[in-house]
Amino acid sequence: MSKSWTWIAPYIFAILAVLLAAPLLSSLALIQSVSVPYLQLSGPHTIRLLANLLALAILWILAFTAFQQVPDNGRGSSFLRNLVLPLATLVVILFINKAFRAVGLPLIEQIGSSRFAWVYAIGLIGSGLWLTAAWILHRDSLREAFTPPRQPQHQEAQALAEDEDARQEKESEAPSEPACIAATLSINGCTPGMLGRYKVLKELGRGAMGLVYLGKDPMIQRFVAIKTMRLDQINRDDKLQDVKARFFREAESTGRLSHPNIVTIYDAGEENDLGYIAMELIEGTPLKQWARTPNLRPVNEVLLTVATVADALGYAHQQGIVHRDIKPANIMLTKDHIVKVMDFGIAKMASSNKTETNIVLGTPTYMSPEQIAGKKVDGRSDIFSLGIVLFELLTGQLPFTADNVSAVLFSIAHHPHPAIQTLRPALPPMVQEIVDRALQKELPHRYRRAEEFASELRDCLQSLAA
Repeated sequence: MSKSWTWIAPYIFAILAVLLAAPLLSSLALIQSVSVPYLQLSGPHTIRLLANLLALAILWILAFTAFQQVPDNGRGSSFLRNLVLPLATLVVILFINKAFRAVGLPLIEQIGSSRFAWVYAIGLIGSGLWLTAAWILHRDSLREAFTPPRQPQHQEAQALAEDEDARQEKESEAPSEPACIAATLSINGCTPGMLGRYKVLKELGRGAMGLVYLGKDPMIQRFVAIKTMRLDQINRDDKLQDVKARFFREAESTGRLSHPNIVTIYDAGEENDLGYIAMELIEGTPLKQWARTPNLRPVNEVLLTVATVADALGYAHQQGIVHRDIKPANIMLTKDHIVKVMDFGIAKMASSNKTETNIVLGTPTYMSPEQIAGKKVDGRSDIFSLGIVLFELLTGQLPFTADNVSAVLFSIAHHPHPAIQTLRPALPPMVQEIVDRALQKELPHRYRRAEEFASELRDCLQSLAA
């Protein structure tokens, strides 16, 4: 729905025009001299009756348009959306009765007073029951509209989903990793002037491993994002070598990817104990901005976006690369409305002998059951995480929440996710089926390939457009 309600104006103007035109037309001498024998109505009465009926018809069309335009956000808008049609029908029936009794009495006599009364009573009772049922069935939405944000017990889980600080991600890692990762996050306040051949312009923010800078390649005048990791604060040589290997493995794996929906890696290196990776600079908005009500995007846009991400992941999986940290914060929508999957920072080549098991990597609220178990993962783990993203973008809430990280991980591994249609009833059953399959805990029941996931999402889009 547009941010304004200007779409209402044409209907209001049309209703006013019809109601104002009726008295003017009725006062014309030509109209006053005409009568309608079959209807036994004079010309002015015919004009006024037709004008009233036309105005009521426009009013009902306005209500139907409002039903389509008002968003189904599970709160006040959903309540109004579901009440507008029965309420408009009730108003139309009341005013039709009034119009007929004011200027259409001869027609009532032709129909029969008792028959007219029966039709009017049935219409009045039917619309009243419809309105009452709509009120009762959607009273939870009305209650939500006047209820302040709840679920304080879920705040930690929600924060984990949105926080880019690596300290949050570290909580989900196995005991063998924390000291190493914590060391890489310890950053002093000094901004380097140059990193390799790149001139550092300013700090952009903090990534999963360290600070991210805006840089410029003076050779070709290209702006880049430079992701860094401190190496000088890692004391043990074996740990240093392990962290450096992991850091440059990211550049090696992601640098092999060439896809329009995956952020491009340009270069990697080490400068004065500071590891860096130069990558494509993306200007846009992460999907986490549309993961909460009332900022949810239309269903068709969500399905198309997730299908595009699934295509990109399918390509990466074919290259033997698993992302391992799919979440709304790592999916960017550029100013040109291009989807970009970012931060393969904890991706490891699934077919490589460097891949280790029993190390949990990722953001807790988006982990797959096999990630939580510390098992060796493949592309189906990314599909599960993307299924959580789809659930969140459609409903504005996560499928698995709890009081703390351990409880969240247990919920993902053992508890079923809520039916998506209970949170957003207007969603078609096909969307429910797609989400259910993506979030299957057992690997054989989940989508085998990301391309299959993308294909079903696009089939659903076509069925919605038909």
